[in-house]
Amino acid sequence: MTLSRYKQSNLIKNNNAIGTNMARVAVYNAAQNGTISTDIYITQQGDRLDKIAGERYGDGTLWWVIAAASGIGWWLQIPSGVILTIPTSIEQVNNLVS
Repeated sequence: MTLSRYKQSNLIKNNNAIGTNMARVAVYNAAQNGTISTDIYITQQGDRLDKIAGERYGDGTLWWVIAAASGIGWWLQIPSGVILTIPTSIEQVNNLVS
């Protein structure tokens, strides 16, 4: 199965369906509570999440894993000094979102 950030679910609250991005939330929560192993990386000028994902995972399209674990919503140019939480095992992330 392809690792996807688009895994969706609907929550029903007050009779309204609210779309949630379960994959993003699952990765963030797991990174915060230590369910998955992570590294910390402090960004430098010119860093981009897709480049970092390419270096760490061999696949730049997995930028969303780092964004989700770090609780950030942008992925292009990242300011220097941003502390990223980077999951060290894509297999652990895949188990969360599949």
